[in-house]
Amino acid sequence: MADDTPRNAAAVGRLVEVIAALRDHCPWMGALTHESLVEYLIEEAYEVVESIEGEAAGSGTPDELLGELGDVLLQVVLHARLAEEHGRFNFDDVVQTLTAKMIRRNPHVFKSDGTLQESFPATVDEIVQKWDSIKLAEKPARRDAFEGIPARLPALARAQKSLDRAARSRQARSPEAAELAGSGQARSPEFATEEDLGELLFAVVASARERGFDAERALRGAVTRYQGSHRDPT
Repeated sequence: MADDTPRNAAAVGRLVEVIAALRDHCPWMGALTHESLVEYLIEEAYEVVESIEGEAAGSGTPDELLGELGDVLLQVVLHARLAEEHGRFNFDDVVQTLTAKMIRRNPHVFKSDGTLQESFPATVDEIVQKWDSIKLAEKPARRDAFEGIPARLPALARAQKSLDRAARSRQARSPEAAELAGSGQARSPEFATEEDLGELLFAVVASARERGFDAERALRGAVTRYQGSHRDPT
């Protein structure tokens, strides 16, 4: 298989040059800030999701995903350029930091020098356990299983991620966490498919709207209360 690394590096380098020129010579691009780009980053990420799900459903094309991934990459390059202009870091630093992290957090694939291991784990569970232990070693002071979950994440996604984190933490092995999980399952309405679940969630949101409630805000509050009641008091 041909090594495309030089061609890829040249393409990325050219993109960085183009963005730098736009920052210097385009008034609109030059006025952008980290803060003003936030809405675009969120929008572009959702458009990637839409293109992936559209293609899976047969209504999208690979070209759509190609374009949307480019739009997300644009956001990364722009943020790196803004940071470079303020003397903080540049795009190369972003790439090198990410590469080092992926090598460090995946010792089941890489040796410490970045070369491949001679053998690899057989199960995903082994990988997840190793990943969690490495993250804990990197941040030994972290005691909150929910730290790092963005507060601005949509409430449904934030709820699921919070439950996932709790299930993988030491807190989840406590009797209280097990009781909470069991009681939650007992209260859950019956549904057989993800489509059924989608209809149920949609109906809840519609019912909340009729009553003048904000479903997103309500669930956001419930997730916050859940996190607060299941944090390690130490």
